[in-house]
Amino acid sequence: MGTAQVGEIRAEDLDAMLETNVRGLIYMTQLFVRQFKERKAGHVINIGSVAGVEPYPGGSVYCATKFAVRAFTEALLKELVGTPIRVSNVQPGMVETEFSIVRYYGDKDAADKVYHGIEPLTPNDIAEEIVWAASRPAHVNVAETLVFPVNQAGPYHIARAN
Repeated sequence: MGTAQVGEIRAEDLDAMLETNVRGLIYMTQLFVRQFKERKAGHVINIGSVAGVEPYPGGSVYCATKFAVRAFTEALLKELVGTPIRVSNVQPGMVETEFSIVRYYGDKDAADKVYHGIEPLTPNDIAEEIVWAASRPAHVNVAETLVFPVNQAGPYHIARAN
């Protein structure tokens, strides 16, 4: 997926990000919402990103897909407002996952540099946010969360230890 800038983005990377982050999310959400409406209960929890709140250079397509997730989720929340179906968007900052290795085409050293000098979030941290949102009482909807590690305040606002 790289950090290529516009004009240099591989077509296969563009397609993969759009298919996974936008089309896949929309297709799956449609299936679940139909079922939730039938049983008059449910909770859609989408995984966004700080990239859907604040774009950054070298992430134009990824940011665009996460802005799409945010817009789709906010529209869905408004569409379902008259139902008992809850809608949430969990938006993490830096989370150490295999995504960085994919982003750098298998270059583990480049992926590790992303997290150098900072303790990033873990997948378990985000799972806890999801469980927390899902476990609120039925009348409570956590519409949106933005979750950072302590030393992050945005995509490029990171305090790294030396």
